[in-house]
Amino acid sequence: MKIAAEKIDLNCTEPEIYNRLLSLDDKHILELGCGRADITRIIATSGVNRKITAFEVDVSAHEKNLQLADLANVCFALAGAEDIPLQDETVDVVFMFKSLHHVPIEKMQDAMHEIRRVLKPGGYAYISEPVFAGKFNEILRLFHDEQKVREAAFNTVKNAVDDGLFKLAEEIFFNSPMKFESFAEFESNTINATHTRHSLDENLYQLVKQRFEQHVGEDGAHFLMPMRVDLLQK
Repeated sequence: MKIAAEKIDLNCTEPEIYNRLLSLDDKHILELGCGRADITRIIATSGVNRKITAFEVDVSAHEKNLQLADLANVCFALAGAEDIPLQDETVDVVFMFKSLHHVPIEKMQDAMHEIRRVLKPGGYAYISEPVFAGKFNEILRLFHDEQKVREAAFNTVKNAVDDGLFKLAEEIFFNSPMKFESFAEFESNTINATHTRHSLDENLYQLVKQRFEQHVGEDGAHFLMPMRVDLLQK
């Protein structure tokens, strides 16, 4: 296993990766850290007979998710990966999309044990994490440097494999396209994200805005976020 790749040639969306690796129809799927439920919605509406349990720790995001009335096959709940309120061996697939590094470092190992506990024998854990590189990351790190937590997340997954908690089925690196219509959208979705509190003084705010607007074209700002997916099997 490696935390980063020297070169990434694959540019694609996240669904293209997990749909190639996993069969999700007729499965009980657990998503840990569902955020605004964007990927939750894609998974829930892209197949047949999919039962989804989606957990989130951000109260603001969770309350908004509870207002979604068109996802009958999704059960939203407030819970963290380190303490999953599900019975043993009841889940076929666990997804973590850019959420393991948000688990407190001292609880990451507990999260891996909890994931193993709720997975059925032979079940899969799909853990997708951003690589600490790329143009978007250079802007983000000006006010929110995630290098330490991303390294901790990788080491937690690697240790889980090295210790025999899981078998590594596959490791994939790809570039995920990101688009913001404007700096205002970036400010709303990233700087003012409810899951993390950021405090920027005026000088830093202007620097972030300047660096961001260097990437703005006629149709917004486009980035490629380098990603690593570790597919683990119980």
